[in-house]
Amino acid sequence: MAEVEEQGRKSSEESSDDSEEEENEEEPKLKYERLTNGVTEILQKDAASCMTVHDKFLALGTHFGKVFLLDIQGNVTQKFDISPVKINQISLDDSGEHVGICSEDGKVQVFGLYTREGFHENFDCPIKIVALHPQFGRSSSKQFVTGGSKLQLYERNWLNRWKTLTLHEGEGTITNIKWKANLIAWANSVGVKIYDISTRQRITNVLRDNASLRPDMYPCSLCWKDSTTLVIGWGTSVKICAVKERDPTEVRDLPSRYVEIVSAFDTEFYISGLGPLGDQLVVLYYVKEISDETQDKEFRARPRLDIIQPLPEACEEISSDALTVRHFQENECRDYGLEHSEGESLFYIISPKDIVVAKERDQDDHIDWLLDKKKYEEALMAAEISFKNIKRHEVQKIGIAYINHLVEKGEYDVAARKCQKVLGKNMELWENEVYRFKTIGQLKAISQYLPRGDLRLRPAIYEMILHEFLKSDFEGFATLIREWPGDLYNNMTVVQAVQDHLKKDPNNGTLLTTLAELYTYDQRYDRALKIYLQLRHKDVYQLIHKHNLFSSIEDKIVLLMDFDKEKAVDMLLDNEDKISIDRVVEELKDRPELLHVYLHKLFKRDHHKGQKYHEKQISLYAEYDRPNLLPFLRDSTHCPLEKALEICQQRNFVEETVFLLSRMGNSRRALQMIMEELHDVDKAIEFAKEQDDAELWEDLISYSIDKPPFITGLLNNIGTHVDPILLIHRIKEDMEIPSLRDSLVKILQDYNLQILLREGCKKILVADSLSLLKKMQRTQMRGVRVDEENICEACHAPILPTDTAKVFNVVVFHCRHMFHKDCLPSPSTIPAVQFCNICSAKRRGPGSAIMEI
Repeated sequence: MAEVEEQGRKSSEESSDDSEEEENEEEPKLKYERLTNGVTEILQKDAASCMTVHDKFLALGTHFGKVFLLDIQGNVTQKFDISPVKINQISLDDSGEHVGICSEDGKVQVFGLYTREGFHENFDCPIKIVALHPQFGRSSSKQFVTGGSKLQLYERNWLNRWKTLTLHEGEGTITNIKWKANLIAWANSVGVKIYDISTRQRITNVLRDNASLRPDMYPCSLCWKDSTTLVIGWGTSVKICAVKERDPTEVRDLPSRYVEIVSAFDTEFYISGLGPLGDQLVVLYYVKEISDETQDKEFRARPRLDIIQPLPEACEEISSDALTVRHFQENECRDYGLEHSEGESLFYIISPKDIVVAKERDQDDHIDWLLDKKKYEEALMAAEISFKNIKRHEVQKIGIAYINHLVEKGEYDVAARKCQKVLGKNMELWENEVYRFKTIGQLKAISQYLPRGDLRLRPAIYEMILHEFLKSDFEGFATLIREWPGDLYNNMTVVQAVQDHLKKDPNNGTLLTTLAELYTYDQRYDRALKIYLQLRHKDVYQLIHKHNLFSSIEDKIVLLMDFDKEKAVDMLLDNEDKISIDRVVEELKDRPELLHVYLHKLFKRDHHKGQKYHEKQISLYAEYDRPNLLPFLRDSTHCPLEKALEICQQRNFVEETVFLLSRMGNSRRALQMIMEELHDVDKAIEFAKEQDDAELWEDLISYSIDKPPFITGLLNNIGTHVDPILLIHRIKEDMEIPSLRDSLVKILQDYNLQILLREGCKKILVADSLSLLKKMQRTQMRGVRVDEENICEACHAPILPTDTAKVFNVVVFHCRHMFHKDCLPSPSTIPAVQFCNICSAKRRGPGSAIMEI
């Protein structure tokens, strides 16, 4: 496995006291492994000079003139002895069925891997590069190019002979060629050219930036990102060129395509290889560093593989890894190479004595890195999101590792909470965790997260936790008893444990309440009720309702009322069929204040249900609730008035006595009490209005005539019931009456108001009468239908004769009664205006006038 040193990025953070830099390590984007198996043996005896990658296999050339075909794991599948000297380049077509090889001694071989038929030629000069047409296997695309001192194109014609065409020469040795679709890009000592094989035109010439670098020592790296985007790396310069179609309207002598440089930037180190990774680039750098000891001597450092994001005039570094390849101290820039597999994101770093494979990290690698950095929560989240794609990890195992990490850190509550999610329905894992938490003394932490639904642990587990709480935390114990279903544990065992603790502390309210709940779970409701009543616990009413314990509380009504009168009375009244009114009254007879509360609410609900206790209620109201006595006397129809009057007179309850006297018909005595004892003229006037008795008004005036304040009250209020003149005439002369002027003004205003109201009512009455009269007149003017079905009201014969041709007379009244004229009395015996005999006999109104036909 290749050793990779991940370069950290440093970020500085400022605080109020000082600033410091901390290394913020980022996750690498790639993972590395050394290509072994057959490759290891080859490179022990030989050295790699070049390599070409296909999706299905690899082709490795060596310095001793051998070519090896390898599988993806590095195992040798085929071997070719090509030359005694260095293999300069190997080229494969897209199908992987044809290979082109060139060597330092001028040999060029192009053949099929399965046929060995092809091109074999020896040149008198070294051939540095060879490139097959990507579709070389097609009969129409039997083309390849070679590069040495010149670039030559070889094509097989229809006679099966190879035709040679020189594409370029005279600018030094050609060191690199990349063929993509119809475009050939090559580099020589001057720069990079692109040739369009379809139009047989050279379309660009990109000059190299640093001419001082030797092309043979710092060769150009070429990479087609796609079929129209070429990436050029030379020295420390990177250029990205886009091949575009030219507008046909431009000058005709120019090529149909042109090249636009869309990005150009410099790098820190020398470029040894390039490869595409989406919209990013993978760059292999040859690194020289200054020695710390001599300060002036450079030494060869480990090569770097960076992922960069190109920008128009710069680049952004995404990741950077230094690679420890074998014998890196002896290698030059030209000794390294970078090849990539287009089928998947695999990058091969080639050096004379080592081949390292870089690949994109998958989700398993991401989780490995998070676990290595102890980022367990992020690892668990990543595994849950990508559980379908991970192969080497299991979500549950990662979760258990996270729980272990939290326990080691002492974060017991967080660890316990994660158990619920991680352990799921695995009972064995749950019980193991419970025992582990018991060992470290943290059972309380895991208690609230134990499964209590479909999955349940053994009862002993829950009992163990309850006993732990019972030792030190009564409140926590009570909470668990309330939250846990009663069938999770052995109820009798827990009840016995609580009873043992109560022997030491018999008045502990928390334990008593919990014991009552345990009794409830065990359906021993009588014991639970006894404890609740002892504690005056708010849940006692819920317990009674839920489990229908009314028979058990018949002798405990006073206790319930002492605890909460309102709830107790509501419960008793809601369940009269289970506890009768008589039973409740019997129980409360020694507690009259409680009996009053019960009977009062009963009366509010129904005025008749407790009618036999209404006499008793009079004294109860008088004693405990006088404000409600008068409403009770008004609403009750079963209350004995003499008894009520006696009690009210004994206690000097004037208002109640007045009401009772008026109800018993003694209105004069009632009015006298209002005037003499209450001295309230307004109440007296109101009482007189209610009774509407002229004699009562006379008594009121007589009593008030010598009391100026009472006269003022009468003047202000009696205008609509008694003629104020009667009162004014009886006022003594020279008597000073407060606010007399205002009272007289009010009387006049009231009188005017009455006159206005009368006039208004008269106008309305006249208008309505006229409207109705007109309506009646319109109604009576309408025609009346007479047909064969109508009969004479006198003779009861059909009103119309059978022979309508004869003359006949019919009288129809507005009341719709019809007569033959002959059947009516003669005009000499009746008044001039005739009326319907039937309606006249019934004394009907003007609607019975005659209408003769």
